[in-house]
Amino acid sequence: MPAKIRVLIVDDQALIRTGIATLLARKPDIEVVGQAGNGAEALAQVDALDPDVVLMDLQMPGMDGIEATRRLTAAARRPVVLILTTFRDDEHILQGLAAGARGYLLKDMDHRSLAEAVRTVAAGGALLHPEITAQLLPYLGKLVPAQPDPPRELDRSGPDRLALLTERERLILGMLAHGLTNQEISEQLVISIGTVKNHISSILSKLAVRDRTQAALWARQHGL
Repeated sequence: MPAKIRVLIVDDQALIRTGIATLLARKPDIEVVGQAGNGAEALAQVDALDPDVVLMDLQMPGMDGIEATRRLTAAARRPVVLILTTFRDDEHILQGLAAGARGYLLKDMDHRSLAEAVRTVAAGGALLHPEITAQLLPYLGKLVPAQPDPPRELDRSGPDRLALLTERERLILGMLAHGLTNQEISEQLVISIGTVKNHISSILSKLAVRDRTQAALWARQHGL
């Protein structure tokens, strides 16, 4: 039996921590191993409990979530940080991702999407709330330097990459661009989650991008 994903919940509101823990505890592959009320408590809990994923709020007394995330990632510790917050302004988003978080989610998401996000980052992926993805597009455009025109055999840095994808892969790429989780894609296309993951791996390889977040951003840039 595969080991469960060990999750630490960090939020200064006990009621929210308890609610999240209750929802995640219903998932057979996820185990909530601890809770913390601020960043300093989170660092101590990480040392004691060795979680796989830390669900991190941002605004907390004492050490906030940005600083805690920065310290965790700077120390190259094992858990990955998934920000879960109510803040959706550009400053918090960029600070959180710059600190090393593997995802940025908003607290209005449903429990199935949250569980799938935990699974995604635990497996080495990255994930952004659909609204956050849309907000980051202007910044992405500024970060990409202008490149000279490549030979016209096949423009592997632009829309011609779509020619490398199958019809099913294009459909799934469009779903990624709209923020659908693996579970939601599986349900809509009536295929297994394993098949969805295989398609996504193929898409990432053909587009030469690191993770599903970059694939979604690429798709949005090219009109999917």
